[in-house]
Amino acid sequence: MSYGNSDRPTLEEQVQILTAQLHQAQKLTSLGELVGTTTHEFNNVLMTIINYAKLGMRCRDDATRDKALDKILAASQKAARITNSILGVARNRAETFEPTDLQQLVEDALLLLEREMNKYHITVDKQIAAVPEAMVNGNQIQQILLNLLINARQAMPRGGRILVKLDYDPAEEMLVLMIRDDGAGIPADKLPRIFDPFFSTKNGPDETGKGGTGLGLSSCRNIVEAHHGRIRVQSTVGKGTAFTILLPVFKSAQTAPAPPALGIATPTPATDHQAAP
Repeated sequence: MSYGNSDRPTLEEQVQILTAQLHQAQKLTSLGELVGTTTHEFNNVLMTIINYAKLGMRCRDDATRDKALDKILAASQKAARITNSILGVARNRAETFEPTDLQQLVEDALLLLEREMNKYHITVDKQIAAVPEAMVNGNQIQQILLNLLINARQAMPRGGRILVKLDYDPAEEMLVLMIRDDGAGIPADKLPRIFDPFFSTKNGPDETGKGGTGLGLSSCRNIVEAHHGRIRVQSTVGKGTAFTILLPVFKSAQTAPAPPALGIATPTPATDHQAAP
C-alpha cells in the first residue's frame, strides 16, 4: 500500500484502516454467532430424528411407530425451515438495499434462536402489525435482530420475557422495530457508552460463547445509521431494557442504492434513560 510522500500512513489513513478492520471484526463476530446458533439448532433437530427413528425400529406396534414417524416428520419440517432461513441470509449477502419483508426477518431470527430461548426459559411475545416493506439490506437487519435478541436473552439468565414489536409510523414514514426484555437493565452511567466500539457491560462471552466483545451494539448502530435510520435505548436497572429501531419504508418510486460504508459512529449516542413503556 502506498501512503503518498511518506512511508508512514497519515492520521486520516490510519483511521480509515482501523475503521475497515473494525467493520470486518464486527461482520466476523456476527457470522460466528450465527454459525454457532445454527449448529446448535440443527444438532437438536438431528437428535430428535435419530432418537425417534431408533424408537420406531425397536417398537413393532403401529401406534408407537406412527408417533415416531410424526415426530420425525415434524423435526424434518423444522430443519427445512431453518435451512430456508439460512438461505435467506445467504441471498442477502450483497451490499445493496432492496424491498424487504421485516416480518419474515423477525420470524427467521426467532426460528434460529428457538432452541436457545427454550433452554433459558425465555417467553417471546410477538406483536407484529401488517406493515409495508422496508428499504434495507436484509442480511444486515437480520444481524441486528440476532444481536439484540441474544443480548436480551443474556440479560435474563433465570428466564423472562422478550417483547418483539413491529409497527409503522405514518408520520415518520418509518417502520418501528422494538425488542424489550425484563432483565437486569443497564446502569444510567453506562448508557451513554453502550454503542461505543469494544465497550461491554458483560464479563466476556457467556457459556454458549456469545457476546462480550463490545462489537455487537456498535455494529448495530453503524448499520442503522447507514440505512438513514435511528436507534435508541431505554433502560432502568431492575426493570429491563428496550431497543427501538426506525427504518425507512420502501416507496414504489424508490431506487435501491448501495449502502454507504459502515464506519465508526460518533462515540456518544443519544439515549433515553427512562424505563421502556
